[in-house]
Amino acid sequence: MSWLDGELTTLALCWRIERRDGVTIGLTAHDRDIMLDGLVHRAAPGMVPSAITRGAGTEPASMDVTGALTSDAISETDLLAGRWDGARVTIFACDWTDPANRVALGEGNIGAVETRDGMLTAELRGATAMLDRPVAEETSAECRAELGDRRCRVAMAGRRRFAMVTAIDDNVLTVDVGEPVPNAYGQGRLRWISGANSGLEARILSSSGTQLTLRRPPHFDAVGRVLLVEGCDRTLATCAGRFGNALNFRGEPYLPGIDLLTRYPGG
Repeated sequence: MSWLDGELTTLALCWRIERRDGVTIGLTAHDRDIMLDGLVHRAAPGMVPSAITRGAGTEPASMDVTGALTSDAISETDLLAGRWDGARVTIFACDWTDPANRVALGEGNIGAVETRDGMLTAELRGATAMLDRPVAEETSAECRAELGDRRCRVAMAGRRRFAMVTAIDDNVLTVDVGEPVPNAYGQGRLRWISGANSGLEARILSSSGTQLTLRRPPHFDAVGRVLLVEGCDRTLATCAGRFGNALNFRGEPYLPGIDLLTRYPGG
């Protein structure tokens, strides 16, 4: 690459960050903005990555990016709210005089994020970090499938509804529509469509009438429109009785547990 062999370096580090909700931003360690592939990579000279190593080993490829929270696109509030969790990051170096000349340095997803005194440290997990996951499922009395996924196969048409949150009391929300069956949204999901929480998701512990109890309170105490997705308590009784889907139940409800080993004769 001739542009890397010159006597005067014109190298600039760049990051392309794509959030799960589709929002995409570009940052560069250069002192001026760089236009590349139709995206303006804003100058953020304080953003620096840890040492980037590339090899053929099986250790999870990861690095840290540290810098000041100077970009309006990435705020501490949004980071702590989880808007950037799991965002896809592509890191590359380019020639700032001709950005079409570039070298890929790595890519991954945002993992752990820390903020302290206006400074951000984000862990980037590479593709090989997936090797840390278990290769086989453990047995369980409850179903291991997610309602509506390819293993469960329950049709989700009609099981998603829009609603308006009218009141928030800690982790209890009041909406303007009732549930179709008792505890229909228990263990389901809620996605904010409007308001300060827009784009964020939450898990629902239980539902009763027009009230939803979330696992944790919303990040912002502001009402808005939401998308409600029905849930399942993952028991065989619910799978068979409510969904008529016992054939696809992905659990072992009758498998003896560890208590069988602790029994004594005649106990």
